[in-house]
Amino acid sequence: MATATQAGVAKLASIVGEARVLTDAASCQACAVHGRVPRCVVFAPSAGQAAQVLQCAAEQDLAVIPRRNGTKIETGNPPRRYDVALSLKEMNQVWYYEPDDLVISVEAGMKWGDLQHFLSRRGLWVPLDPPGGDKASVGGCAAAGASGPLRLRYGTLRDMVLGMTMATTEGKVVKTGGRVVKNVAGYDLAKLLIGSWGTLGVITEVTLKLFPRPPQTRTYAAAVASLEEARQLRRRLLESPLAPQRMVLLDSTTARLAGAALFGDERFQVWIEAAGSERVLRRYDAELSGWLPKAHSLGVNESNWASLADYPALWLGAWRGAAVLKASLPVAATETFIGQAEEEARASEARLACIGMTAVGVVRLALAASLPPDRLASLIERLRTQAVQLGGSLIVERCPADVREHVDAWGPPGDDLQMMRRMKQAWDPKGILSPGRFVGGI
Repeated sequence: MATATQAGVAKLASIVGEARVLTDAASCQACAVHGRVPRCVVFAPSAGQAAQVLQCAAEQDLAVIPRRNGTKIETGNPPRRYDVALSLKEMNQVWYYEPDDLVISVEAGMKWGDLQHFLSRRGLWVPLDPPGGDKASVGGCAAAGASGPLRLRYGTLRDMVLGMTMATTEGKVVKTGGRVVKNVAGYDLAKLLIGSWGTLGVITEVTLKLFPRPPQTRTYAAAVASLEEARQLRRRLLESPLAPQRMVLLDSTTARLAGAALFGDERFQVWIEAAGSERVLRRYDAELSGWLPKAHSLGVNESNWASLADYPALWLGAWRGAAVLKASLPVAATETFIGQAEEEARASEARLACIGMTAVGVVRLALAASLPPDRLASLIERLRTQAVQLGGSLIVERCPADVREHVDAWGPPGDDLQMMRRMKQAWDPKGILSPGRFVGGI
């Protein structure tokens, strides 16, 4: 097997050049996934060469995991096998840009911060604040279906993608958008790729819809004494004519870590970001001052929001070895779930921190506990059961290796598992792309 693998690595080098194939221990260790270390790291400089690498890997039966900066690589189950780390670092170019038409096409390896900086020259942006922040890559965000609090006003990445280009294990470069490419089952390939976690193909280019940046923003940080008070505020805001860009419910631990000033001994803070003209902001001032006598428009700015976007680093910097979870829930159930999580954490003597995107039904949690791995895994499963009973789901985004042995990252598969298996068979028949990383062992 070692000889066969060495021959496969040599063939990969013949595609991209020897300088773009690294086999030294340090480079391979830097691309490890849940303790699995690849045999080589391959840097693909173009979509065509990425497709050739995948075809070669399939022919040599080498398992491949695509990556850029690895901001989301911890999410998912350990790979069954792992031979090639396919780096898209060199694929960071803008291929098409029409600011007047509000459209841009960029390679998947471009970092989110670089994209936003490029667009800011014309007063434009892609209104998405994905986990991982500026370090996240465009392709990684698409593969993970990533989004942050800005989805309240603008929707998710799925709403902003106009088209994609994908490298397949058959050595093809497949484009979507315009004349939408569909697979044999008739599904829109672009929609399938978003949130597929690199299991169907490797996203190499993304075409995005652009938006004008708002002229001004202002964030109001309100002290909240209870989850019921937070629920009433969320309902009132969503029923009002106000249309904030972002709203999050933070426990005091997370607010402090994100750099916000605390107003006293409050349990939670609600951050509400308004955007628009000075007239719009004055209306927010008037409305929110009547609702929230304890609200302050000072002390929370874009740097605080940026810290919040990189929440794994925020939490893990304070609680090394914490488990990071994401629950997707009906909007009406978000505060209830946070309360249940608090109770479960207290009963297990675990520390809990939370970010509740309560207006869109997403709650992220950090759990830190001096518990044996199986007991921490049991706590995670109880939280998963609570989420399911409320009509939602829960995934493990990060956790210590000894805990991961006891808990599945995704939980029970849904009704679409068979469809997902058919898609996997159609696009990756040899099963070399991120094997075992996704739902149901896909």
